[in-house]
Amino acid sequence: MSSLDWLILVGTLAAIVVYGVIRSRGSRNMDDYLLADQSLPWYHVCLSVMATQASAITFLSAPGQGFTDGMRFVQFYFGLPLAMVVLAVTFVPIFHKLKVFTAYEYLESRFDARVRVFTALLFLLQRGLSTGLSIYAPSIILSTILGWNIFWTNIIMGGIVLVYTVTGGTKAISYTHLQQMVIVTGAMFIAGWMTVHLLPPDVGFIDALQVAGKAGRLNTIDLKFDPDSRYNLWSGLIGGFFLQLSYFGTDQSQVGRYLTGQSVGQSRLGLLANGMLKVPMQFLILLVGVLVFVFYQFNPAPVFFNKVETDQLLKSPYASQYRQLEAEHEQIAARRQQAVLTLNKAISDQNSASVAQSKAIITQTDEQAKGVKSQVVALIKKNNPVGDTSDVNYIFLRFVLDVLPHGLIGLLIAVIFSASMGSIAAAYSSLASTTIVDIYKRLFCRDYSDGHYLKASQVATVIWGIFCIIVAQFASKLGSMIEAVNILGSLFYGVILGIFLVAFYFKTIRGRATFWAAIITEGLVVWCWLEELTAFLWLNVIGCVLLIAIAWLLERLLPAREIAGAKE
Repeated sequence: MSSLDWLILVGTLAAIVVYGVIRSRGSRNMDDYLLADQSLPWYHVCLSVMATQASAITFLSAPGQGFTDGMRFVQFYFGLPLAMVVLAVTFVPIFHKLKVFTAYEYLESRFDARVRVFTALLFLLQRGLSTGLSIYAPSIILSTILGWNIFWTNIIMGGIVLVYTVTGGTKAISYTHLQQMVIVTGAMFIAGWMTVHLLPPDVGFIDALQVAGKAGRLNTIDLKFDPDSRYNLWSGLIGGFFLQLSYFGTDQSQVGRYLTGQSVGQSRLGLLANGMLKVPMQFLILLVGVLVFVFYQFNPAPVFFNKVETDQLLKSPYASQYRQLEAEHEQIAARRQQAVLTLNKAISDQNSASVAQSKAIITQTDEQAKGVKSQVVALIKKNNPVGDTSDVNYIFLRFVLDVLPHGLIGLLIAVIFSASMGSIAAAYSSLASTTIVDIYKRLFCRDYSDGHYLKASQVATVIWGIFCIIVAQFASKLGSMIEAVNILGSLFYGVILGIFLVAFYFKTIRGRATFWAAIITEGLVVWCWLEELTAFLWLNVIGCVLLIAIAWLLERLLPAREIAGAKE
């Protein structure tokens, strides 16, 4: 990175942090610190909700997902708009009417303290682990750019966000989210335009899409119903709907964002706007990854995108073997590049025979390149048994650093950092609010002053920050982070959603039946995942439906005297 890149990076991040702290300094009480005094307009709610979900994982791993697997991941979000409608109609007015700090307070009034605490603990576990992944994602950047040890970069990245989260609370988070989303959207458009601009002169945007399509990277919609397929229309609409409904409706990191709305109407507008904007935004990010794939069809690509690992290989006893594999990869890339140029001309000339021949050569060279890459991965394992052998999270970062002009590099790195800061800050706040309101205040210190709980919330923020940083130290073993974070959520969200749906719509089911149903169902969901019985998105449906069914059954099987004391 040049001095210009560093200037843009540091200046952008400093402006975001300073602006957020200045606009929200001096939190006076719990309402102000956790809910921003419910004073924010709908566009603040919308952008804050989007920024909370769009972490650095989105801008590092999603383009890599598009590069390696095409556009089909966008189907994951197809259930989101419908989920936003359901939330706007049902969840939002209930939470606003009850004037709660967290989503889980409602569960005690509906069931009992056990259900409330157990659901809060499920959230704390999954959100704490997921936040560790969100910290690790930008740490990759510093580690790659500066060669820093990932241990210290995790500490630095997680620690920076604590500054304005602890001092400014939810209002600081919302104001920083507003800036972050404006910068993020503009920068990704620029990245996509620049990628096309760097293609050969006779290859335009439409030509790039045609090449991507012939290479199987524009597989946006898969209509086949296959429970074992991770991404198709049905898993996105059904499994994605349940996941998004649970995430936005019961995850405090999101509930806390729309509880800051000035009114029910403002919160509803914010969620509905998010439902309209999120799918196009994710489509754009994946498309950038696809365009990067096309770029490397016309230009030499690294045999392995994680430069830290390959640099270690060059200093190891396996250096000569790695250089031989690099040379072999370059020869394969040259043949593929010629085939792609021929394919592009054949498409323009509508020469179907030449198109078929070129596609065959591209498929053959792709398989050969995968074979060479697998040998490189084997060398990495030999050289460093604990090394990171998945490079999907490094593809876009390597492209930015190696290809894009100075200035834009600094801006895109700032985008990834600021996105991470937004999601981490929201997670810190939600972890602290749930810990204090649903655990600390409910079970241990019920009648203390508002100032005491404000201080306790700040302390809890720091403690959770430390926990998440520790989790980040182990995140490198999980492969594609955008998949890992959604798999982790799918293990818990279905059960949590089922609890809330029982609370809202099954008034005859009481606390004890719901509590035991939650424990049983969570065990079954984890078992389904360990046994790989289905693709992870369907775990959200399984968890939700099983919990409702088991709770309904237990309500009828448990002796009346055992549930007589349960809250209605």
